[in-house]
Amino acid sequence: MAGEQHRAAALAMTYLLDDPSPRVRLALAEALADSPDAPRAVIVSLAEDQPEIACTVITRSPVLTESDLVDLAGRGDNLTRGLIAARPLLSRGVAAAIAEIGDQAEVAILLENETASITRVSLRRIAERFGDRSDIRNLLLEQENLPADARHMLVSHITAALANSGLVRTIMAPARIDRVTREAGEAATVAIAGTVPQEEIAGLVEHLRTAGRLTPAFLIHALCTGKVDFFAGAMVSLSGLDDRRVRAILATGRMHAVRALFEATGLGRDIAVVFVEAVLLWRKAAASGVPGGISARLLERYHRPGMPLSPVSELLDMVEKLHRMEVRFSARSYASDLFLAA
Repeated sequence: MAGEQHRAAALAMTYLLDDPSPRVRLALAEALADSPDAPRAVIVSLAEDQPEIACTVITRSPVLTESDLVDLAGRGDNLTRGLIAARPLLSRGVAAAIAEIGDQAEVAILLENETASITRVSLRRIAERFGDRSDIRNLLLEQENLPADARHMLVSHITAALANSGLVRTIMAPARIDRVTREAGEAATVAIAGTVPQEEIAGLVEHLRTAGRLTPAFLIHALCTGKVDFFAGAMVSLSGLDDRRVRAILATGRMHAVRALFEATGLGRDIAVVFVEAVLLWRKAAASGVPGGISARLLERYHRPGMPLSPVSELLDMVEKLHRMEVRFSARSYASDLFLAA
């Protein structure tokens, strides 16, 4: 249509918006939903109509812009946000709005929408808001671009869920629950640190530092298990030195330079000496091409039965626990190899 005929048709459709019968407005919505040339004023009005009418245009109309959808999400109810979250090829801005103000059900719909463009920032925000909900955790863990700090948030929620489980509380004493969940959470965090991409290390380090998780015990665990890139990032954050300088000191620096680096992070001299030895052992292992065994050699060098309680003895207790874990893992691998051979 052109000219006066086009104008008359647009006015007729606008007039139909006031029809008292929802069947008329639904027919109008179905006729216009897929058209990129539909009158914008009509589409926006239909999107604010009763749910069965709004559903048609919200999920299909190409006329609705990102701004329209964000506005609808902000002013609409749960159903409206759920419809928006299910929209094909949802943009980043709209997904961010749902992540920020959506309820659990709407966020679940968003995460199930395989064509939605969800940024890492939005995923992190969802983890902050709903990480304690098991269904949201499962959907988040399926996202390939989930940031490492968000993964750690989920680990913390899982740890809390296990600690509060009725079954766990029935079979374990409270003190043992605290110890087991703490050690399991730390092991999971170290595992995350070992797989985090280089560009995410700084963010994860800052998240752990803010949460008070960059303890000497955690750092020695990361170093002994070969998570050197993450360990270097932690040293950069804690010391305030340049990344290139920190890596150079760890890789080739003399003993006094390495110790000065650790003391610059706030470690006492007695603990810094243990870290220096761990770095030297790591260098030897890397040069020989046979990684591992750092914890065992640290214990041989420093651990003595009946040591008085001190920060160093507590640190070595952590190293001993790590060594026991390594031995058990080696035993399982050995048994598995024998089983396969048989």
